[in-house]
Amino acid sequence: MAHTQYMPPVPPAPEQQPGGPAQAAPGGLGAPGNGAPGGPGVPGNGAPAPKAAEKSAPKAGRDLRAAVGVGLGLGAVILASLFVVKWLFVGVVVAAVSVGMWELTTRLTEAKGIRVPLIPLLVGGAAMEVAAYLGGPEAAVVALALTSLAVLVWRMTEPPENYLRDVTAGIFTAFYVPFLATFVMLMLAAHDGPQRVALFLVLTICSDTGAYAAGSRFGKHKLAPRISPGKTREGLAGGVLLCMIAGAAGMQLMITDGSWWQGLVLGACVAVSATLGDLGESMIKRDLGIKDMGTLLPGHGGIMDRLDSLLPTAPVVWLVLVGFVGAG
Repeated sequence: MAHTQYMPPVPPAPEQQPGGPAQAAPGGLGAPGNGAPGGPGVPGNGAPAPKAAEKSAPKAGRDLRAAVGVGLGLGAVILASLFVVKWLFVGVVVAAVSVGMWELTTRLTEAKGIRVPLIPLLVGGAAMEVAAYLGGPEAAVVALALTSLAVLVWRMTEPPENYLRDVTAGIFTAFYVPFLATFVMLMLAAHDGPQRVALFLVLTICSDTGAYAAGSRFGKHKLAPRISPGKTREGLAGGVLLCMIAGAAGMQLMITDGSWWQGLVLGACVAVSATLGDLGESMIKRDLGIKDMGTLLPGHGGIMDRLDSLLPTAPVVWLVLVGFVGAG
């Protein structure tokens, strides 16, 4: 005759919590009530379940009203200086690149201890913009070379430790900010310069706007998750599409001897260069461990956070316009 094995008594079910379920829901692993006994936050074990409202808690982000207000204010200043007196716009560009270089060199010092000679950069940056406007591409290149030499000499007044690191960062800053901005001055020097610069600005804005609109609505596939997790391939497609439409209209209506099909090419080039410029600055900020280059513009960050797409796009627009309709 077989012996019956002893079975331990089943422990009584826990008392029902006020407003909670009387019995743990059945299910496999991961179902409510099947977690570790007494584990924190596990429904059915005495801990309150997370509230659904917490999932929709507001996330930290930029002040939209401030961003729109600052954007409109900057646009008004740029357009007024651009179409009233060209030299006023030259002054606006010089001021922008000067603040941009200050932001970049300050962040380099704070995050990496890199001491970039700022005074020769500020003087050389202003000289580059004026030289490009008055003397063309050759004068801009000469000004860049002299600025780089000034950075090398200025840094010699300090101890030699980290000399190569500091001057390399200084020459990079001279190229990245003021030299790329000289291509805006080259566009401005044409007989239809204000229209060229305005088209350049509008297309860069269209790239950002189209990418944001398409990415927020249809974005599923990340474009460069390790650099900028918010960018998607669908957003890039939206930016290209809007840029091409705006480019076709702008080239036909704003540029002397321009054609709509040339605007399609220009728009596609701008969308790609603006995206690469944004990704490039994102790489710099990730390396430095910061979110924004500055706090000067409420809702936008710093000046460099607005120049990130514009700077690498300027030589692209200048080159495409020269190829299609000449230097003007």
